[in-house]
Amino acid sequence: MEEGFLVGRDLLSVADLSSSELSAVLDRAEDFKRKLRRGEVDQRLRGRLVALIFEKPSTRTRVSFEAAVYHLGGKPLVLHAGELQLGRGETVGDTGRVLSRYVHAIALRTFSQSTLEELARAATVPVINALSDLEHPCQILADLMTMREVWGDLEGLQVAYLGDGNNVANSLCLGCALVGADLRMGCPPGYEPDPSVLEKAWTLGGRDSVRVVHQPEEAAKGAHVVYTDVWVSMGQEGSEGKKEALMPFQVNAALLAHAHPRAVVMHCLPAHRGEEITDEVLDGPRSVVWDQAENRMHVQAALLEMLLVG
Repeated sequence: MEEGFLVGRDLLSVADLSSSELSAVLDRAEDFKRKLRRGEVDQRLRGRLVALIFEKPSTRTRVSFEAAVYHLGGKPLVLHAGELQLGRGETVGDTGRVLSRYVHAIALRTFSQSTLEELARAATVPVINALSDLEHPCQILADLMTMREVWGDLEGLQVAYLGDGNNVANSLCLGCALVGADLRMGCPPGYEPDPSVLEKAWTLGGRDSVRVVHQPEEAAKGAHVVYTDVWVSMGQEGSEGKKEALMPFQVNAALLAHAHPRAVVMHCLPAHRGEEITDEVLDGPRSVVWDQAENRMHVQAALLEMLLVG
């Protein structure tokens, strides 16, 4: 693979990467993590500006991106939609054209995937999906990095996802298909991942790479990784019927007993304790949730390096 193979590209979906490119991002992220802990990070973004646009509130995404840019010697510019002309009627495309004259990359946390696509079409600098209603690719890169730290080779790893087939679930389908992991999506009927994403995952990894099951125990059986996320995402409040349907898929000690004896538990946070996951499991010895959160910074640093300077 040639040096600089990602320079100038966008990352709007996990599927924007090939399997070898995804592996290279994880390699770079692990190298960055080692160097950061030794205080030896090359400030390869010195003199570079990265715009971070937020249409949704954020803890991990904002802080991890800001920290990544800082450690690489760049300058993060945090912009909230209400502070921009974007919030007063300027088109997304015009915003992208203007920002491209000022900054070297743009990360956008938004609602619609089409907003990201419109921004990327107009911008002449790399655009990164920092979360949309369809996908959360940066999260899944951090998750795959965490799985690799725990288990080594990702090919053939048994991953169970329990809960709502949301944006995280969609990106997890694509990520697992690309790395050769076997994913079982445990969801109640009507809460499966996006059908078009499933089709894409099957194209990438084959029909057996992602299987949707409707029994939580079947999903968890023998899994090396047990993953969950909130049942009611930001902007979807008031879904009491949804919580009732998803309660059997709660990640608790009883469900974890069906997994591999050394299975680890993952959650992308924020957690609604007592809903999708219990305190006992989230705070227990098999939880790698805080490693996941840390690894957001490392994979995003790797992405920024590779998209901007190679």
